[in-house]
Amino acid sequence: MKILFADALPEAFVDSLRERGDNCVVRPELAGSDLPNAIEDADVLVVRSTEVTADTINQARNLGLVVRSGAGTNTIDCQAAADAGVYVCNVPGTNAVAVAELTLGLLLAIDRHIADATGDLRNGLWNKKAYSRAEGLLGRTMGIVGVGEIGLAVAERARCFGMAVVAVRKADRHPDTEARIRSTGIRLVDNLSDLLSESDVVSVHVPGGPGTEGLVDADFLAGMRPGSVLLNTSRGEVVDETALLAAIDEKGIRAGLDVFCGEPDEGTGEFSSKLASNPNVVGTHHVGASTQQAQDATSAGTIEVIEAYRSGDLLNCVNVVHTRLGTSTITIRHYDRVGVLAAVFEDLRKSEINVQTMQNKVFEGETAAVAVIDVSGEVPESLTDRLARLEHVIRVRVTHHDR
Repeated sequence: MKILFADALPEAFVDSLRERGDNCVVRPELAGSDLPNAIEDADVLVVRSTEVTADTINQARNLGLVVRSGAGTNTIDCQAAADAGVYVCNVPGTNAVAVAELTLGLLLAIDRHIADATGDLRNGLWNKKAYSRAEGLLGRTMGIVGVGEIGLAVAERARCFGMAVVAVRKADRHPDTEARIRSTGIRLVDNLSDLLSESDVVSVHVPGGPGTEGLVDADFLAGMRPGSVLLNTSRGEVVDETALLAAIDEKGIRAGLDVFCGEPDEGTGEFSSKLASNPNVVGTHHVGASTQQAQDATSAGTIEVIEAYRSGDLLNCVNVVHTRLGTSTITIRHYDRVGVLAAVFEDLRKSEINVQTMQNKVFEGETAAVAVIDVSGEVPESLTDRLARLEHVIRVRVTHHDR
């Protein structure tokens, strides 16, 4: 396969693909606007933060897979990829610990004035009196907004500092997440208003995108306690920066931020931000996931996604439907012979029955198999009877879905 890396991965991971015979083109200098002219005949595109637009998808001749070497896919036009039959897969969870470590580091830096104290020391100033004023973390309450892998990792570490942790109760939460919430000792509250009013520290861990843009707005900040701490290591656009500056002035809110609006596209460059330069803000340069441990884990996960795609499987695909599709499911037990499924599909075609999803699994010994086919369209008994009479078909069952 031809694999285009629009962001750098450690050379050892790229070499492992080259050893498989892949043509790996590494071009970390590419910006999102460059990709349409660079994608050409690549089978796989790997990106970290580079934007993948519909134009890039449409210009690709052979593209079948876009891998986000990380968790968030908000920089990829996933719908355009879906419309073109291109998989978008990500590598979630591999940087959760790194982001959680930085989140707690920002909190400690705020509470213990580490950035200002270091600056004074470097300028030859000794001011123990000023920098001895710290509140401490023991017994204080942290509210987690976004209890995914990163939010849970932050909660686990906050609990180790003796902090109480609260999060908002949700009825549709995954059972595995619920189990981790209970084991971590997170207390659930009914709504965001309760979380904000109870928390000395509010830590935000939500994905980027239209659904979370401006989440931390004037109303959100009005609900926070005076003098409390806001931590954001998710996406810059989650925070209304004008509203936060006002809350800093009016309520003494302090902030630890790894992300900002209008960050430079390149790794280095000029950056002018009233928020970043505010004395009540401790900031870093969008480096939450940038530990060597996290980078290696994410790179290894990227290779796993590519290898799964090579073998016909999918890992962490975000733009395929994971629920049952269609109006009916046809289950066909059959002998594992050439042409059985071809005959089934031909009969479905003649009956104008559209196949939505299909899976065929062979039993041990490779004598029999079972095909599970989701279809749209009415499946009459006459069609079921015809399918059952096909050569090498053992049994046919049709299940109609309630809509």
